[in-house]
Amino acid sequence: MSLEGSKTVYIKYFALLRDERGLASENISTEAATLAELYNEIRSRHDFSLPVERMSVAVNDDFAEWHNRVNDKDVIVFVPPVAGG
Repeated sequence: MSLEGSKTVYIKYFALLRDERGLASENISTEAATLAELYNEIRSRHDFSLPVERMSVAVNDDFAEWHNRVNDKDVIVFVPPVAGG
């Protein structure tokens, strides 16, 4: 957990995650330090089926790495794998 305290972030959900959550987006408060910690916190809270290793993540409209820090007021998109062709 972060020593910086709670941050509020805006989460957008797509595809399977939107279906599992039942929402397209939400604001949440978190003390997660990294994007991976944040996803795992949300995954546990909402019982998401996909592990972090199968996901991509974007922050403020740019793809990011899972070890990147979570900052107050970030807009975060968890991107599940897509099927099709």
